[in-house]
Amino acid sequence: MIISNIEYVPCTIIERINRFVVKTRIGNEDVLVHINNTGRLREYLVKGKQGFCIPINGKKLKYRLFAVRDRGYGALIDTFLQEKSFEIIVNNKYIKWLKPCSIIRRNIRIENVVLDYLLKCRDKPVYTELKSAVLRINNGYASYPDAPTIRGRRQIEKLIEISRKGFKSLIVFVAGLPFVKGFKPFIEGDPVIALLLEKALKNGVMIKSFNVFFDPYTRSIILDKEDLKINI
Repeated sequence: MIISNIEYVPCTIIERINRFVVKTRIGNEDVLVHINNTGRLREYLVKGKQGFCIPINGKKLKYRLFAVRDRGYGALIDTFLQEKSFEIIVNNKYIKWLKPCSIIRRNIRIENVVLDYLLKCRDKPVYTELKSAVLRINNGYASYPDAPTIRGRRQIEKLIEISRKGFKSLIVFVAGLPFVKGFKPFIEGDPVIALLLEKALKNGVMIKSFNVFFDPYTRSIILDKEDLKINI
């Protein structure tokens, strides 16, 4: 299912400069572009890989790298577009398990932790955190994280706390990859996250996943599988 359209500029990866900047080749020029995914992305930010960039109105950088060629399509590595895809899916009732839900607020601060969304599902609040799963492991599983993440640990711990107090909480892994069959945590990336996800399930935190990817032929973001198998 096409959920949004994107006009892109082809680019070729040269190297990552820092967490937020990638050097690319656009046309006949070397161009620095923005990237908003702070994961390591070592399998994507490889010299010679084909990327997909969109124009932005930055003061210094004029493009953002949002996808990288993967299995003939594009891995959607852009966390902003993953969030927007989630919002489109919720607002348009594209996924069965999200049909009873609507978005109430964004960026919910609870003490020292910020969660992505407060949803309302069947008239009950659901505290929700999105996570970008663009690492491919075990021949077809999307995974998270590819590096230790203190912020991610705190967010999962907070969702466990919320669930223990009798409220609904939800973690959604956005698998930004084509041709995936499920989600698994990447233990080597952060073993603490893997343990916390087990603990979250035992304490009633809902864990769900769907996959979206970029199709350069139709210039669109595609919603593929709406309820991926969770293997924790």
